[in-house]
Amino acid sequence: MTEDGPQTWHYGLVAQWWAEFNDDFRAHEIPYFQRFIEAEGEPALDVACGTGRLLLPYLRAGLDVDGCDVSADMIAFCREKAELEGFDPRLYVQAMHELELPRRYKTIYVCGAFGLGSDRAKDRQALERFHEHLELGGTLLLDKETPYADPTGWMYWLEQERASLPEDVQRPSERRRASDGSELRLHARLLNLDPLAQHASYEMRAERWRDGKLEVEEVHRLDVGRYFRNELVLMLEQAGFADVRVQGEHVERDATPEDDFLVFVARKA
Repeated sequence: MTEDGPQTWHYGLVAQWWAEFNDDFRAHEIPYFQRFIEAEGEPALDVACGTGRLLLPYLRAGLDVDGCDVSADMIAFCREKAELEGFDPRLYVQAMHELELPRRYKTIYVCGAFGLGSDRAKDRQALERFHEHLELGGTLLLDKETPYADPTGWMYWLEQERASLPEDVQRPSERRRASDGSELRLHARLLNLDPLAQHASYEMRAERWRDGKLEVEEVHRLDVGRYFRNELVLMLEQAGFADVRVQGEHVERDATPEDDFLVFVARKA
């Protein structure tokens, strides 16, 4: 990512945080996507696999799953964790809109990452790349948090609230002890939101502490494209997908207005 282009924050200390503490994050997603891999077929591709939160459990289950991520730092942590368990997965450092892999897949899934560090044009390209990398009849699963899921963020869609951006107060996490004995802490804040473009930018300040002293500090930005259901369904159809279904909250049922997460299930006809 260039400084002038869309940004993502999944590097350096943020990647270390993901590797250390995010394995149990939204754990119900793991069996949900696994059921589809087992039903729809292998090989599968974990797009934006990060440090292996979903990929590693699937390798343990004996599934044939590859991974890719735009962050070389994330991939390095994923590879290290996999090797510690005796696995040697195929891992690639690639942005989803530039996907160019040697295999084709029966199942591709994107968990928590579509629209991150991107823009509308790149997101359309990503859907086309997914379609290209699927075998005939293959299945794409792509989840997306609804724009209204976070009450704090949703209020900034109102003009009078946006006038107060960027947020002055950062929302810090507690310091957490890492495996190397240091302590990590993250601070996040919303910088701006454009409701017309359905785009938001966040800042993440990451800190590493050792023996009570601040050792390293990094600042990263994350640009996020916000999507409502109908736009993504239309984009999937324009990319060549058919039989697009929308499920809610990583449960195999139709989505409802009460769901904060939507999962788009589409097939390469």
